[in-house]
Amino acid sequence: MSKPAKGPAPALEDFPFLARDTVRFGDTDSLGHVNNAVFSTFLETGRAMLLLGTDAFKAPDGTGYALVHLTFDYRAEIHWPGEVAIGTRIRAVGGASITLEQAVFQDGKCAGSGDTVLVLFDLTARRALRLPDRLRAELEAACRP
Repeated sequence: MSKPAKGPAPALEDFPFLARDTVRFGDTDSLGHVNNAVFSTFLETGRAMLLLGTDAFKAPDGTGYALVHLTFDYRAEIHWPGEVAIGTRIRAVGGASITLEQAVFQDGKCAGSGDTVLVLFDLTARRALRLPDRLRAELEAACRP
């Protein structure tokens, strides 16, 4: 048996960066709710909107962001048809890493929340890189612990 989620559920207003995604019929499983693996895809949508959808946080040429850690607490079911809102906030900035807090909401209710850690990744050398000063400054300015 899994442990219940820790602490109170976050509110959508807690997150300065918002994205939306459509719940597809194919996202559901035999229990009639969205399959647990799809939650990770929703989080990816939120990360992409934050890191690729704004010039301030785009990775420099020849680099990208690699997901290195993901934790997630499921809090409620998500059902089709519908839409989800994905909240994202920058919680910490390290030498090469960015820690994001993210949550998925349907109809205003938090269905799950967790943390993701990404590193700046050199696409040629295939290894993590230190965040450039300009990028680090932009990320730190948006950081909300």
